[in-house]
Amino acid sequence: MAEVNGIRRRAWRRLSRQARFAAMAFALALIGTCNLSAQAPKITEYQVKAAYLANFGRFVEWPASVALAKSESFTICVLGQDPFGADLDAAVAGETIGGARLLAKRISRPQDAVDCRILFISSSEVSQWKEILAALRTLSVLTVSDMPQFTRRGGIIQFLLDGNRVRFDINLAATERVGLNLSSELLKLAVTVSRSP
Repeated sequence: MAEVNGIRRRAWRRLSRQARFAAMAFALALIGTCNLSAQAPKITEYQVKAAYLANFGRFVEWPASVALAKSESFTICVLGQDPFGADLDAAVAGETIGGARLLAKRISRPQDAVDCRILFISSSEVSQWKEILAALRTLSVLTVSDMPQFTRRGGIIQFLLDGNRVRFDINLAATERVGLNLSSELLKLAVTVSRSP
């Protein structure tokens, strides 16, 4: 199995950047169409969301001021009650972005998000969303949640359930406010792309 994973990684590195984007867009589209019904294999909603979190970073450009050294980890954090359990750890295991190893981390305060590239804000934090987004305002962190109205409240990506599929909305104004640039491939996969302040 390790040999097969090594072959896959070498083949992935050989692809051009454009080809990698196209491949990842296709993979995300397939993930988004995963059937969560009883007839499908037991793929849970949070396994699909974990796969999205592990791949979103491939479609985001961070400001030069937060450039990632290859020795650093690319950290995906969960704030609040963790709905993923081992699914997020499994999704990031052995994966890299820009040469940096993906790492899942659980945090209890928004102030601990300084080292996070992607921050999933659990629905358990819905009563504190204003304080959380205010604390993150100066950080170049991709905020993601499945709480209702998240993108309208100033979050960047909100997961949605569309029938039995996991989809997402994007708020470009929130993205620009923290200095992030999302690829057009990711924007094409969103249900809605808004510019709500």
